[in-house]
Amino acid sequence: MQKKAAAKKKTIPTKANNGNVIELDGVWKTYRMGDVRFHALRGATLRVKRGEFLAVMGPSGSGKSTLMNMIGCLDVPSKGVVHLNGKNIAKMTESGLAQIRGRTIGFIFQQFNLINSLTAKENVMLPLTFQGYSGGKREKLAESYLSLVGLSDKYQNKPTQLSGGQQQRVAIARALAGDPEVILADEPTGNLDSKSGETVLDFLKKLHKEKGTTIVLVTHDERVAKQANRLIYIKDGMIVKSLDEDTSKYLSEN
Repeated sequence: MQKKAAAKKKTIPTKANNGNVIELDGVWKTYRMGDVRFHALRGATLRVKRGEFLAVMGPSGSGKSTLMNMIGCLDVPSKGVVHLNGKNIAKMTESGLAQIRGRTIGFIFQQFNLINSLTAKENVMLPLTFQGYSGGKREKLAESYLSLVGLSDKYQNKPTQLSGGQQQRVAIARALAGDPEVILADEPTGNLDSKSGETVLDFLKKLHKEKGTTIVLVTHDERVAKQANRLIYIKDGMIVKSLDEDTSKYLSEN
């Protein structure tokens, strides 16, 4: 009897194998400014499925950045729960969270966040150092991913010697080098000219299509959002709309 019960228990689905890489349940984020409380998020609930391309839109001050901090597990909620691969991030140590986040999520920011004193290759290698890769492996991965984004001739260039589009591609190579499940991109084309922006978007689409990488992208630009398979709108700290079908058609009609 005991053996049968144990066997039956193993078949019950868990958060780790339910197809979601990130889950937010009733998440609030409240900031205190003196005696004033500001609710940046108000009960946000969201599932990020493995292999999807999700766009997040909303007006300035709507809570997009705070939502992305939660999706990226860069902050913990004031109320509610965030799970990363089935684990409640609020119950993890800072070092444990940093390790699982580093392996799971690659970040691409509007400002590139490259270190000007380092070469392109060294910028890509840097986060791999904290993930425990050996020196030879770090160098090999950095060169491989810089080549992947079309910068095989720019290994030794520093950020100030690169165009904006090239700097963003270095940032993408850095995000990809640890082979993360999720790419979290915050306005990745915001500081780029239209041609460079299209190059970056085409690469993200290719990555999603060919490798099945989960992509979560924050944008103000409807042209960028049209590339996604799912779109959510956030307003006043709340997710007010979620579109799971034909995002491009909806945006064209509204």
